[in-house]
Amino acid sequence: MDERPDKSEETPLLQRKSRTPLPWNQIALIFVALIAEPISSGYVFPLINQLIGELGITGGDDRKIGYYSGLIESLFFVAQALTTWRWSWLSDVIGRRPVILLGLLGLSVSNFAFGLSRTLGMLIISRCIAGVLNGNVGVTKSMLGDITDHTNMAHVFTFAPPIFCIGATIAPLYGGALAKPQERWPHIFQDEFWATYPYFLPSLVSGSFTLLTFFVCAIFMKESLPSKTSKELQSAVEDHSDKSPTNDVQQPVPMSTLLKTPSVMIPIANYGTLGLLDIGLPILMPLFYSSPIEIGGLGFSPSVIGTFLATFGIVDGIVQALFTEKFIKWFGAKKVFCWAVLCFYPMILLFPVMSAVAIAQGKVGPIIWMLLVVQLIFMVLVDLSFVVIFIFVMRSAPNEQSLGSVNRLSQSITSIVRAIGPALITSLFAVSKQYNALGGNLVYVILASLTTILVVLSRRLPDLKDEE
Repeated sequence: MDERPDKSEETPLLQRKSRTPLPWNQIALIFVALIAEPISSGYVFPLINQLIGELGITGGDDRKIGYYSGLIESLFFVAQALTTWRWSWLSDVIGRRPVILLGLLGLSVSNFAFGLSRTLGMLIISRCIAGVLNGNVGVTKSMLGDITDHTNMAHVFTFAPPIFCIGATIAPLYGGALAKPQERWPHIFQDEFWATYPYFLPSLVSGSFTLLTFFVCAIFMKESLPSKTSKELQSAVEDHSDKSPTNDVQQPVPMSTLLKTPSVMIPIANYGTLGLLDIGLPILMPLFYSSPIEIGGLGFSPSVIGTFLATFGIVDGIVQALFTEKFIKWFGAKKVFCWAVLCFYPMILLFPVMSAVAIAQGKVGPIIWMLLVVQLIFMVLVDLSFVVIFIFVMRSAPNEQSLGSVNRLSQSITSIVRAIGPALITSLFAVSKQYNALGGNLVYVILASLTTILVVLSRRLPDLKDEE
């Protein structure tokens, strides 16, 4: 007998404190599939700017590298934005599992193609393949929604950023370390192939990992879509969850209604603005780090960039795993989010400060490294906002049947801003340096303005009750 209280469209999700057990074996597989995206995109960041310079695309003008690196990095998200809604819809029809498997296979092909690319056209095609065939971020969230309920969803989503950080840690580390292996280990990589394709080795690692993940998920991952699940999985999910069958099934709220509902759109607007800053800054950082000191960068090599980004990923993952849920319990979700987004201001300010110090000293000295550590700390604090905004978006759903629609809407908007972000931010960097706009600091002024918009939006989020 179903003893759950009746719910209406106005009943927010995740209101009860008692947490039901979770099917961790399937959740682990979902997280393994999820990590494939940062693995497949993060290794590119330390080496993309140097690759573009070596291909002669800019005609020897390093100030133009930002235009092309932003174009290549944006095309993945453009292709994803154009297809993510369709993949999410298809996963509601044929099931989550086949869509996730196709996404993993597409990422693997894209990684191999990227490493073999020696022209701008091939680089663009390889990234578009990844974007078109990969709708996994939104589908994995839907899959998590299928196998959790409103008592344990927040707990599961606190693990998502640390899992992402694992990929963000590993990928830049080997992306920078394995670039140009013939120069670093000439006795091992003697073949002419490695001279012709100096960036294939990190691509090979990413492609192989994604392909292995494909086979693991193909063997062990079970379908979670209720209409497609086997009786065994359905029984297992019901044993772990309070999603017992009921005849009183509510209908999902129409998308047109969701778009006009402030309690839904305010969290999604926060998520979208946060997504724009989040995708822009991590792409700006390696561009800033790799640019010559004389044009306002730090002149780092790919291996140094990869090591620093990996260090950030390690520290970020540890902090997210150990403290995020505690901070939410102690201070409340809204306060954590509002304070976290404020950290964008000093993080952005440190870019022109480091540039000025490097130009004045003519080199990267101890002061720069101290400022980089401070920037890393603010980056970690900013990332506290992601777990919180996931919870806000999920809890904004008017009822459980509308959870998929809200997730699809939020993921589509985020994909659009992630498509705009890389080209916008890197082009602004290039314009700022090429034309000395605002002393070369136009890009930082615009980022600070976007932060102000996010700060204003964050104040309009509701105060969540019965927070976990």
